[in-house]
Amino acid sequence: MADTSRVNLASTSTPSGVPLALGPLDGRYSGAVAALVDYLSEAALNRDRVHVEVEWLIHLTRNAVLPGTAPLTSDQEAALRKIVTSFDGQSVAELAELERVTVHDVKAVEYFIGRRLPEIGIASLKPLVHFGCTSEDINNLSYAVGIKGAVENVWLPAARALTAQISGMARESAAVPMLSRTHGQPATPTTLGKELAVVAHRLDRQLKRIERTEYLGKINGATGTFAAHYASVPGADWQRVSQDFVEGLGLTWNPLTTQIESHDWQAELYADVARFNRILHNFCTDVWSYISIGYFAQVPVEGATGSSTMPHKVNPIRFENAEANLEISCSLLDVLGATLVTSRWQRDLTDSSSQRNIGVAFGHSLLALSNVAKGLERLDVAGPVLAADLDSNWEVLGEAVQMVMRAEGIAGVPGMDDPYERLKELTRGQRVDGARMQEFVSGLGLSTGAENRLMALTPATYTGIAEQLVDHLK
Repeated sequence: MADTSRVNLASTSTPSGVPLALGPLDGRYSGAVAALVDYLSEAALNRDRVHVEVEWLIHLTRNAVLPGTAPLTSDQEAALRKIVTSFDGQSVAELAELERVTVHDVKAVEYFIGRRLPEIGIASLKPLVHFGCTSEDINNLSYAVGIKGAVENVWLPAARALTAQISGMARESAAVPMLSRTHGQPATPTTLGKELAVVAHRLDRQLKRIERTEYLGKINGATGTFAAHYASVPGADWQRVSQDFVEGLGLTWNPLTTQIESHDWQAELYADVARFNRILHNFCTDVWSYISIGYFAQVPVEGATGSSTMPHKVNPIRFENAEANLEISCSLLDVLGATLVTSRWQRDLTDSSSQRNIGVAFGHSLLALSNVAKGLERLDVAGPVLAADLDSNWEVLGEAVQMVMRAEGIAGVPGMDDPYERLKELTRGQRVDGARMQEFVSGLGLSTGAENRLMALTPATYTGIAEQLVDHLK
């Protein structure tokens, strides 16, 4: 039997009047993703719809596209644009009230603007609001404007900052030697900075792709043919009117569409963001693993609890939280990219529902960026641990010894046969300390120069030009 004695939380709110959130992005983590609300929320979408409708009206009148119309005065244009700049909570509520009647979100926007034209002294222009448009003309442009703003003003700055943070760590630790672990096993040493530089370089490549994103838009009628436009005003150059308007919004004009803009650019963008996410996810799992073997020490947060029962614990929760959020973001981005590029014949509504989750996809990615940045701030490089690990694995010099033997053999030094097999016999599956390795090297009969090079080599110095490679980040 259901418990009816408790308060129904669905009908309550916080003391400030805010409804309790169903999802974590609007509740627990709202502070970390708040900047996206101005671009990818339902309210932002409606404001951008108003923006597109207002600019379309101004565009038509400025260019006298329809016979009998003239450009508006500067005061009238300013008053129209004020409908957008003053869009607030009351506007959201009014639109919701209109939509309850129209049962159509874009039609509600049209009526919302129409109500304000008499106050501006242009009531006669009400027929020009939404002229020649299908709702998708407004929606595709509104989404493009919002997504562009969110990526360029919120997500990209956060992603660039994190990439720069990792690059800074790479430069600081460029010369810190570290044992590599290919297949999880001790391998040719590297430096911590070089490995961090690899990650920063990978992330930066994806950011450059995202920065080149084309945000496409169209305004060409019910099936992309300008049929209503030419039926009503056959003398206008509607393609030019359309292109100038779309480009005036800061978007790229798409001349060939069905009723919907095909969303291919969105799929391309989401694939690039998801790839960035996945590289960052790989970084999180590596950092988590390095923490677990002691390469990084975590700086405790004053007053924080690592475990409810084990007081010694300092858990790598920032990286674990980031992993989960990156996975959720990628799953949504993948679904969006797969769904949005398909539409039955000239239009179906699958994109209408799926696009409402764009903000959620970017929100989980943004939350992950925040967590990784905070996690990295609390890390210290445990130099002694890295050094001890290197000193316990002299067998990794086997590669260097056998390559020197090969070079010596080519140069005519006798006794350099089967170098790989000889080193395999010495090192494979067993630990070799410094004394044993140097004893082996001294008995090979190498030339003096080659023997001196190898005798001076240690696991900590066998890092090639790893330190110099970090300079490529510049």
